[in-house]
Amino acid sequence: MNNHEIDYKLHGDDMQFVEIELDPQETVVAEAGSLMMMEDGISMETIFGDGSGNSGSGLMGKLMGAGKRMLTGESLFMTTFTNVGNGKKHVSFASPYPGKIIPMDLSEHRGKIICQKDAFLAAAKGVSVGVEFQRKLGTGFFGGEGFIMQKLEGDGLAFVHAGGTIHQKVLQPGEVLRVDTGCLVAMTSEVDYNIEMVKGVKTALFGGEGLFFATLRGPGTVWIQSLPFSRLASRVFAAAPQTPGGGSKGEGSITGGLFDLLGGK
Repeated sequence: MNNHEIDYKLHGDDMQFVEIELDPQETVVAEAGSLMMMEDGISMETIFGDGSGNSGSGLMGKLMGAGKRMLTGESLFMTTFTNVGNGKKHVSFASPYPGKIIPMDLSEHRGKIICQKDAFLAAAKGVSVGVEFQRKLGTGFFGGEGFIMQKLEGDGLAFVHAGGTIHQKVLQPGEVLRVDTGCLVAMTSEVDYNIEMVKGVKTALFGGEGLFFATLRGPGTVWIQSLPFSRLASRVFAAAPQTPGGGSKGEGSITGGLFDLLGGK
């Protein structure tokens, strides 16, 4: 195996975090900002890319790998956490919004998982975090979440997070599943996927759904989320009362009522 072998434990239900146990000199790599807590004896270091060494040697190889990550909306940098002590140490990472954390052993999925661009949370050092381009660039540019996806490659553990409830579905050869592009979390590499426009202009404009959906064809395994963060954010923003200045009024609160009574703007 090329990846570090790590042990883990999931905590919580709807607001989960994963606790990873590191033996001496074991390392886990994670997205910047996902750390929740870590024990004394763990060294933290910021690196270009994912530190897997699969992006090529030298400065240009590292820059190319980090540059591809920018296309997915992620940072140029990632953070490694290494146990530099003598005994076992623990480091924990939390999901950024309500949902589930899915542990994936890449060795059980032919060494590759394709996931949505903001799903990756952490992985054993050695897992390569790259970019998976949709083959038809024309539909990709207009397909929202379906265009640029991340690929996780290696033979170790990786952790992805998604919103709401997660449904894992195994597709049989030739079986087709159409999914809202925001609801697709991840899929195995053998799944054939494409982005298609919703047929019928009236359906697209007045049906309350997006203009595009992902068409997945088996064989393979797919993971679907019930609550994409984009959908959650749009509902929260739409429900928030707005003041003429653009801020939230906070109606219904005692302090808001007193503020209005005293002539506050």
